[in-house]
Order: sequence, then C-alpha cells, then structure tokens
Amino acid sequence: MIVAALERSPLFITAALPLRVFPPRFNRYEGGEAFGAHLDNSIRQIPGTPYRIRTDISATLFLSAPETYDGGELVISDVYGTHAVKLAAGDMVVYPASSLHHVNPVMRGVRLAAFFWVQSMVRDDGQRTLLFDLDMAINKVNQALPNHSAVVELTNCYHNLLRRFAEV
Repeated sequence: MIVAALERSPLFITAALPLRVFPPRFNRYEGGEAFGAHLDNSIRQIPGTPYRIRTDISATLFLSAPETYDGGELVISDVYGTHAVKLAAGDMVVYPASSLHHVNPVMRGVRLAAFFWVQSMVRDDGQRTLLFDLDMAINKVNQALPNHSAVVELTNCYHNLLRRFAEV
C-alpha cells in the first residue's frame, strides 16, 4: 500500500527519482525507547530475493499523530545542519541515506513509523537536489505563465541534465 501510494506521488517521484524501493519496514517506540546515532547501510538485500539495492535515500513515514506521544523526533544531521523531525500521521520525510540520524526517546505514548530506502536513478545527492529545484521552478513558471515557451526550454534543460546524471 505504501509503495503504491509513492508511485502516485509526483512530489516523491520528483524528489527521489526512484529506480528501486526497498519494501517498507515498521518500528514502534515507547517507554523511553530510542534508536542511537547511525548511518544506514549502503547496500541492502531485499528479503527473500537475491536482489540488492544501493540505499541513496532514506525515508520515514510517520504513522502516529504527533500529539499522541512525547519525544520520538527523528534527528537528521547532514550538510544542511541538524534537523529534528516529528510529522503528522501520513507525512513522510526523505533524506540522503548518508546522513547521520537517530530517534529521540519516546517518553509518553507510542511512536509508529514505516521506514525504507530508495535507490535513485541519480546516485549523487547534489545532482538530485539540482534536478528537484529545477523541476519545482519549472512548475512555478508554468503556473504563472501557462504555455510559455520558457517552460519548454527549461523542461528541455531538465531532461538533458537527467540524461547526463541518470543510471538505469
């Protein structure tokens, strides 16, 4: 169900440029439970198969409403700084799998989440970010100036960059 929803999400497709998605796993934290600082494995074998994926992107889908538990923030440290994330049920954060991260202790209630990894068509985070920013700008220009020739020109640049960066 989660993977099917991801396939229908233009924002996820634009941000992750997914080639393969690791089947979601689930965690539950309560009563002071936490998960210490770590980096996700760079390669993961898909359970029950001989297939492996490179984990370019990590994702956490929050399943518990934030007001139902205290603590439990996902804390991500990357080149952009340190960010504590605690989202509404049904909201998801994606971030480079190379980011150091941890889950703060849950002091009240229960924190449920799904987590998984994505092998992107574009391995490099900087290149993915450039493509994401360009795609978001194209959408803004298209909304402000529908059918403007600049949209076609910018879209051409986007796809030529994707051709250079993508591994499929």
